[in-house]
Amino acid sequence: MNQSCKSCSDEQLWTLLHAAGDGHESHKAAADHLAECPHCLSRLEQLAAEPAEWLDIRDSLQTDSAFEAAEPSPNDTVTPDEQRWGRERWKRPYAWTDSMARSLLSKASHPEMLGRIGRYDVERLIGTGGMGVVFKAYDTELNRPVAVKLLAPYLASSGSARNRFAREARAAAAVVDDHVVPIHNVETDGEHPFLVMKFIAGGSLQQRIDREGPLQVCEVLRIGMQTAQGLAAAHAQGLIHRDVKPSNILLDEGVDRALLTDFGLARASDDASLTRSGFHPGTPHYMSPEQVRGELIDARSDLFGLGCVLYAMCTGHPPFRGESSYTVLRRITDDTPRQIRETNPQIPAWLDRLVLKLLAKSPEDRYPSATDVHTLLEKCLAHIQQPTTVDLPDELQQRSNLYNWFVPLGLMTVCVAICCGIWVNTDHPEELNRNAAAQTESASLPNDPELQWESDTAELESLRQDFVPVEVKTKKLWDVEPK
Repeated sequence: MNQSCKSCSDEQLWTLLHAAGDGHESHKAAADHLAECPHCLSRLEQLAAEPAEWLDIRDSLQTDSAFEAAEPSPNDTVTPDEQRWGRERWKRPYAWTDSMARSLLSKASHPEMLGRIGRYDVERLIGTGGMGVVFKAYDTELNRPVAVKLLAPYLASSGSARNRFAREARAAAAVVDDHVVPIHNVETDGEHPFLVMKFIAGGSLQQRIDREGPLQVCEVLRIGMQTAQGLAAAHAQGLIHRDVKPSNILLDEGVDRALLTDFGLARASDDASLTRSGFHPGTPHYMSPEQVRGELIDARSDLFGLGCVLYAMCTGHPPFRGESSYTVLRRITDDTPRQIRETNPQIPAWLDRLVLKLLAKSPEDRYPSATDVHTLLEKCLAHIQQPTTVDLPDELQQRSNLYNWFVPLGLMTVCVAICCGIWVNTDHPEELNRNAAAQTESASLPNDPELQWESDTAELESLRQDFVPVEVKTKKLWDVEPK
């Protein structure tokens, strides 16, 4: 029992953590209490451990109907890996060390190597995630550096986790694009399933943001444009990435190329599990509102993640932050992020508007597709690089109030003038003749008498149509458009 507060017991908090199938409305009272009670919120954090990783692992272990029980049945066999890593399979080591990583590998063929897996000499550990660990290795047959992603040992005994790992490989291999990390090989039959990817030497976008802070506008546009192209390629294959974030965008060293990776959460757009109620895995700071609410998601959910990535590149941090994952999730669904220019005035207002449109709470209010976003960012980058010759896309230009007032006024003036012209022509032909004659007399005509002509009714009518004063007035109104 939580001794600091009588409103929520540990059982109630645990139920709230595992709420699935009945929606979040039934727990609204508890959720509202958590927002006001730091003691219960702290206890919830303790029970949840690391929510982002726990949710990710829970999804890989659960069936479509229920979460697998943690306690082993009498007939279960405890494997050596489970003895080494712990029987509670969702609990993972918080920090990997070389000795822990080495225990997963065969003996190294060279003293400078960490170990060996299959035909690959493993050099070092380069990353960890909810599903596994990633090594830099060397392909001894093809003589090239590679990245080897190994399924975490605490998941290797789970059939559903192994299936999901294989699905990641199939999903990533199906997407062929210059801005998606290619898969070279997949091995899922051994004790420790693994996949082999191209090694990207430049590190992740998250590492660059951590190192440099906000990026220059050209870099923001270029990386965003290339990530959108990678997403468009995935969406064309019917795949939704569902975990678009800076750590899943790799930067190829020396060639200014961003590549989307880690399709561990990718699902086919017609996958029934995408409509399952309750939380879906994914890094909380980059989840879409519909993911948080457990609603039906489509490719536009990835566009929200892309908007979060653009925001992070502009400001150095994600748009929704909080002291706990629960707070972050509530802000994603309820709050409007601070405008980018309040944090970084160097960002142009039109880019701020573009990002905020991607971060719209409703998918219908975002851009229609990743292809549209790629095209728009490409035009914006061309404008930044050649501002005098390439205009900013019309949809990002913001007209001033003066311009918005003059345009309808000009149209109204034209309509009134046309009506007046018709009225004069039909009801007052004498007035028409006098006005036209006056215009003719005041015109600057050549002095040569042979070029002079006398007006008749047909010529005056032609003159009225060609030089109606409204044309001059309208042009003056339009000339006040801001540049």
